[in-house]
Amino acid sequence: MSASARSASTPLLNVVAFLSLLSCGAIFGFFYAWVCSTMWGLDTADPAVAIAAMQAMNASVRNAVFFPAFFLTPVILLIAASMAVASGRRTSALGFTAAALVYLVGAFAATLLVNVPMNEALAVVEIPSVTDEARRIWQAFSGPWQVWNLVRTIASGIALMLCGDAILRLGGEGA
Repeated sequence: MSASARSASTPLLNVVAFLSLLSCGAIFGFFYAWVCSTMWGLDTADPAVAIAAMQAMNASVRNAVFFPAFFLTPVILLIAASMAVASGRRTSALGFTAAALVYLVGAFAATLLVNVPMNEALAVVEIPSVTDEARRIWQAFSGPWQVWNLVRTIASGIALMLCGDAILRLGGEGA
């Protein structure tokens, strides 16, 4: 590709690259908030309240605000990778691709294969009036759910770092 064609694609590539960074940051922040506040708060609440709150949050999370960050992050990363390849920025393209793969395996797949099924199982639980029974249900749910949320938080954090590194390398790969 000629230098003029490469530099002509730079503004659009920069926009897509920064959109990929924004989407990685949004989903990392979403998972991170569950790690450092939401679940710890629910763990200190009355177990029946924690179950009801988690059921309500899970019922409301599938919305138009959550959709782009969760579902479109790998798409935007792969578009950025494709554009980087087309403009001769192969190192950046590898970074965007690696970010997409880490996110897809560590966050997206973990969510769909582990956290969502756990959420769906909890959604059909009738909240017991006996505190000890509610505590047993909540403890059986909370610990494993948090482990897998930590996995997807770390994966999305790594994806965010890889994306940021790919953006930093864009300028150094010449125009």
